[in-house]
Amino acid sequence: MMADTMTAENGEAREALRADLKALNLAIHQPSDPPLFTKVPKPAMQPVHWKAADIAAFLDRIGEQIKLSAGGVRRTLRLANPGIDYGTTPTFWASIQYILPGEIATPHRHTASALRFIMQGEGADTIVDGEKYQMNKGDLVFTPSMTWHDHEHKGDKPMVWLDVLDVTLVRNLEAVFFEGSDAQRQETNKLSDATFREFGSGIMRPVKPQHRMFDNPLLVYPAERAEEAVMQAAGLDPDPHDDTILEYINPVNGQPASRTVGTLMQRLRPGIKLKLHRHTGSSVTYVLRGNGRTVVDGQVFNWGKGDFIAIPPWAEHSHENLSQDEDCLMFQVNDFPVLKALGLWREEAA
Repeated sequence: MMADTMTAENGEAREALRADLKALNLAIHQPSDPPLFTKVPKPAMQPVHWKAADIAAFLDRIGEQIKLSAGGVRRTLRLANPGIDYGTTPTFWASIQYILPGEIATPHRHTASALRFIMQGEGADTIVDGEKYQMNKGDLVFTPSMTWHDHEHKGDKPMVWLDVLDVTLVRNLEAVFFEGSDAQRQETNKLSDATFREFGSGIMRPVKPQHRMFDNPLLVYPAERAEEAVMQAAGLDPDPHDDTILEYINPVNGQPASRTVGTLMQRLRPGIKLKLHRHTGSSVTYVLRGNGRTVVDGQVFNWGKGDFIAIPPWAEHSHENLSQDEDCLMFQVNDFPVLKALGLWREEAA
C-alpha cells in the first residue's frame, strides 16, 4: 500500500512539473510515457509476405499508367510495411523497378546507397560514375553513396529488378541529399569496366590498385559466380538455422559488400526443416526458385518463386523446403552490417 501511495504521489509531482518544463523545452519521464527501455526489442515492423502474382499484376499496371520522366524519378513498386510509416524495414526501402524497352532512367545521385538485384529480363545497362555494365538476370549491382547512375533498356521485353536503398536509415539520420541532371546519360570512362577488371576475379586482388574509386570498388557481382559459390558450399554440412548461406563481400577487406545493407545468397537443400532462431536486425528475402514455408513469430507463410518475405528484428523464424527433390534458392538483403558496426548485434537459438 505504501509503495502504491508513493508511486501515485510521485506521478502527481511529475505531472505538475510537465507544463513548466515544456515551456523551456525540458521534460522528465511521465507515468503515461511509453517505456524507454524494454527487456527485448519491440519492433513496430511487421512480418509481411508479398506474392509474385500480385506484384506482377501491378507491375503491368504501373508500366501502362506511369510514364518514366526525366529528372531522376523512377518507376518503382515499393514493398511497404504496415507497421512503420516509412520503409520496408526500419533501415531500408525495397522496391521493384520496372523499365520498358527503349526507356532511359536519367542520371541522378543521392547520399543513400543503393543496390539492384536483377529479377527478370535482359538488354539493360547501367552507368555508375562512368563505369558501364550490362545487367543480366541474377546479377547484383551496387550504386555507392553520391555516385551518378543511370540506366537504359535496349532489349525488347520489360526488365524488372529489385532496388534496395538505405534511405530509411539516412532519412532518420537527417543526412538526405539528392541531385538530378539534365543529361540523358553520363559519358562512360575510357575503360568502362576498369574496377571489375581489377577486382572481379573473386579470388585475387591487385597489389597496386589503379581504379579504386569507392570503399568497395566492385560494382557488379555476376549471377553465375554467386550461384556457383553457393552450390560448392552446399556440399558442406548444413547450418541448423540457415542451411547454406554466403555473403557478398568487399574484395579489398573481406567485409560486407555494402557497409549498410547486407547481401546474401541462401540455398535450402530438398526436404530440410531449419530450427527457429532470432537476431537483431531486419531482413527481406526474395525467392529465386523453389517452394517452402517460413514461420515468423508463429505466423506461417507458404511461398514460391518470385515471392518476398520480410522478417522484423528479434522475431523467431525458421525456413523449410517443402520439396523432397528440388532445392530452394533465395537472395536476402538485411541491415546486419549496421547492427554489427554499432555493436548492437545479438543472435540466439529459440
